[in-house]
Amino acid sequence: MRDLDIAIVGGGIAGLALAAGLANRPHLKAHVYEPVAQYLDVGAGLALHQNAIKAMELIGPKVRQAYFDKARSMGEEDQEMTTEAKRRGESLSRADLLDGFRALISSSRISFGKRLVDIAESQTAEGHQVQLTFEDGTSISVDCLLGVDGIHSTTRAYLLGRDHLSAAPKNHDGWQIYQTMGHINCIPLNGNTRLSVGVAVRGAKFTSDGQASALDPTLYSDYSEEAQQIVRMVAKDTSASCTAADHDHAPFYARNNVAIFGDAAHALLPFAGNGAAQALEDAAVLNFLFTFTREPWEIALALQEFDKVRRPRSQAVVDLARKFGRVYAFAEDGMHEDPARMREFFAEMAAFTNDFNVKGQNSKAMRRIKESNVKQAFGALWNRWSS
Repeated sequence: MRDLDIAIVGGGIAGLALAAGLANRPHLKAHVYEPVAQYLDVGAGLALHQNAIKAMELIGPKVRQAYFDKARSMGEEDQEMTTEAKRRGESLSRADLLDGFRALISSSRISFGKRLVDIAESQTAEGHQVQLTFEDGTSISVDCLLGVDGIHSTTRAYLLGRDHLSAAPKNHDGWQIYQTMGHINCIPLNGNTRLSVGVAVRGAKFTSDGQASALDPTLYSDYSEEAQQIVRMVAKDTSASCTAADHDHAPFYARNNVAIFGDAAHALLPFAGNGAAQALEDAAVLNFLFTFTREPWEIALALQEFDKVRRPRSQAVVDLARKFGRVYAFAEDGMHEDPARMREFFAEMAAFTNDFNVKGQNSKAMRRIKESNVKQAFGALWNRWSS
């Protein structure tokens, strides 16, 4: 039995977290290929919810601790937030979390400046192989490709086909996020020394070349004075603004020995605060399945179960994030006129994301293997898990 070569294409939060987990599996050689030459101190703030905390714990206690070593408290104890149950929240910058996760991975297991441009598959004496070609002209052959290469994923385009209706990101509601580094969002960063501020506008007017119109502070005259001050501040410099987008549902996340996860599989609008959490849930299931995957021919079966377990929930959260945005924009079936109904909706949806049995996904995947018609072929993996 030889080691399995796994390429994780994308060194973001989920890619590094999964690499940190797989680094503890001696039968796996997982390597991260990140397109940028080096990480930059960019990206909005994060406040990971309880399902993300559970997922990190399943990947490994050190992964979870890396988050808490970098995060700082946000708000008061038992403060209620729309997307989360009552608890004291923590926040940090994406860059800080990447630093924490990267410290868990050997420098020999991550390569920068590796932008994926082409994928091919073949059957060889070594089994099913995946050939990756990078923009710098180099290429590799691996047993498995796990693409976590963002919303404009090359791996997603390869799996679905570039002309597939769900291959490219969408912005159905015309969202524009005005930022200096609609509704207003602030998250503390870098040990509470900086503040990430964004103003989200639904139905923004775009020019023929795709540029959004300027942020107009006068539209917020009925907001609190503090909120108006933030909008005026952002309007002075919107150089970090972006057009929000997500993915329509993909019909599958895996085929043969190639799979997508994180934003490559199910990019979310930011309004439910669960994009990173869903990516970490993906990583937790993949980490679990690959713990027991020892033979090259078992990879495709493991990825099939990953797809079946993770796709329904992650796509439900994509829909949820869209609905959150409409609620915030007073565009969801008059909900803004019924505070009791709005509170009930937020409580129900916070429970759906936060109270979810993340560990149960792992058991569900293995139960499916036991009960499916591939049990005989997958018996070795099942026996390893059940023992």
